[in-house]
Amino acid sequence: MEKFFKFKEFNTNLKTETTAGATTFMTMAYIIFVNPFILSTTGMDFGAVMTATIIAAGVTTILMGLLTNYPFALASGMGLNAFFAFVVASQFGWQAALAAVFISGVVFLILAVTGAIAHIDAAVPTSLKSAVAAGIGLFIAFIGLQNAGIIVGYEATQVTLGNLTDPGPMLSLIGLLFIAVLMARKIRGAILIGILLTTIVSFIMGFQPAPTGFGDIFGPPASLSPILLQLDFRAVFAIPLFVIFSFVFVDVFDTMGTLLGTGARAGYLDKDGRLPKVNKAMLVDSIGTMGGALIGTSTVTTYIESTAGISEGGKTGFTSVVTGILFFLTLFLAPLAGLVPAEATAPALIIVGVLMVGAVMKIDFDDFTEAFPAFLTIIFMPLAYSIADGIAFGFIAFPLVKVVAGKSKEVHWLLYILAAISLVHFFGLF
Repeated sequence: MEKFFKFKEFNTNLKTETTAGATTFMTMAYIIFVNPFILSTTGMDFGAVMTATIIAAGVTTILMGLLTNYPFALASGMGLNAFFAFVVASQFGWQAALAAVFISGVVFLILAVTGAIAHIDAAVPTSLKSAVAAGIGLFIAFIGLQNAGIIVGYEATQVTLGNLTDPGPMLSLIGLLFIAVLMARKIRGAILIGILLTTIVSFIMGFQPAPTGFGDIFGPPASLSPILLQLDFRAVFAIPLFVIFSFVFVDVFDTMGTLLGTGARAGYLDKDGRLPKVNKAMLVDSIGTMGGALIGTSTVTTYIESTAGISEGGKTGFTSVVTGILFFLTLFLAPLAGLVPAEATAPALIIVGVLMVGAVMKIDFDDFTEAFPAFLTIIFMPLAYSIADGIAFGFIAFPLVKVVAGKSKEVHWLLYILAAISLVHFFGLF
């Protein structure tokens, strides 16, 4: 094992790699509870989605470790699961949404194998990539605030502040405080710990009944049968192609950004700032997306939380293997997941939004030709309740303002094509 993962070459050991793997798991294990909560709003079976989420994360994370020897972990991506549930599945059904995710995985696979991803990455400016991340962050936070009952519908102004003295919003505010304090104290696994603490508070408040025995916490995993191989490829033809493109676009740049960011932290980048074996890592990501769709979960992507394990000294794929094994062990916590109320997971969405919106710092707001397209991308995602629409507005605005400002040389030729596709999307033809 030490020879396979090259412990000596990377100046590491079994203990360090194991600790790093456990650390990565703790920081991203919240997805075990959050993803089923989000996807179950579409009518998908909560327990089945939890099982699918764990299996997809476990398999792909271990595969990443074995194929690339990198300490990167994967799971159903935040933002992409919200897009799946609240945009695509709400209009076309979750079966069609799963088919769309599978198709996006196939496209991702082709891009990874052919090396086309590098060209696409070079074509899209940093400001738009950052704007997409920040916009998704606002979108997720908005959903979290709604699920918590902190923000509610109101006829006069569309939305308004909910009644914070109601048990639901109050519980969510307590959970938000828990996670915020833990994050401020830089406690590993802050989001997961916060979810569990909020769940305990819900028992104390009488918000829901507390577990009465061992069987209320531990038990066999829920069956996958309600969602396994339920992809509806016939219904997917009703989904605009731009929506599927948005799945691919967000996954590509989320993955590319995460790989480069975590790779830089681990010291893997070469002198040109490139990640060796990046195509293999992308291949695993695409396989995870396709496989995840088949068993019933949203897009699987590489997690930035992998840097937590890297910070603890993780340098090889064994870190990923440990993380994957720990995911599999949580299959037996299915009853516990049923005890976690929506008000306990809503704060996690808000906190993830906080983390993602930080991407705005990479946008040059002193340059209006960069700021305007980025702002439209960010603002339209939560207001139009659509990640795809936000992306489309950004693609249209960027080349437009650059050209009128006499900066057409800063626009890659591919962006003109993306702008044209976005225009057609808004006219409902694509």
